[in-house]
Amino acid sequence: MADIKLKGNTVSTVGHLPQNGEQLKDFTLVNVDLEEKTLADYKGKKIILNIFPSIDTGVCAASARKFNQEAVRFENTVVINVSKDLPFALGRFCAAEGLENVETLSDFRGNFGQDYGVTLSSSPLKGLLSRAVVVADENAKVIYTEQVPEIGNEPDYNAALAVL
Repeated sequence: MADIKLKGNTVSTVGHLPQNGEQLKDFTLVNVDLEEKTLADYKGKKIILNIFPSIDTGVCAASARKFNQEAVRFENTVVINVSKDLPFALGRFCAAEGLENVETLSDFRGNFGQDYGVTLSSSPLKGLLSRAVVVADENAKVIYTEQVPEIGNEPDYNAALAVL
C-alpha cells in the first residue's frame, strides 16, 4: 500500500501503481453515455490516465483542465480522466468547462481502483481514488507513474508529458 497525505494527515491506498515496464491492466470504465470502455478501445494509442478523487474539487478540476489543454500537443495520445464520480457529474463538468480533448470515465461500478492500487483505504475519502498519473506507450507498456504524495496537490504535469 502507498502512504500519502490528505491535508498533512497520512492516508493509505490498497496497493501501488503499476511500475515502469509493466503492461497496463485491463479495465472496464463507464463513459458519460453509460457505455463501457476497456483498454482494448485504446489499442495502439499512448495513454495518460489522470486519476483523482472527485471532479467536484478544485484540484481535480484543475488537473482535468490542464490535461485537456495539453492533450492537443500529442499525436496518437488519449488522456483519460478516471474517478469514482457518476458519469452524469463527469459529463456535466466537461460540458460546462468545454473539455473536448480528454475522455472522462467513471469507476463507479468497476475494479479499476483496486487493480491499479489507487483506492483509498483510510481517511474521510475512503473508497475514492487517490490522485495519480499513469502514462503508457502505444503498446500499453507503463512509461511513467506518479502517486501524488499530497492529495491536495496537482500532479507533475511536465514530468508526465515529457515521457511522450
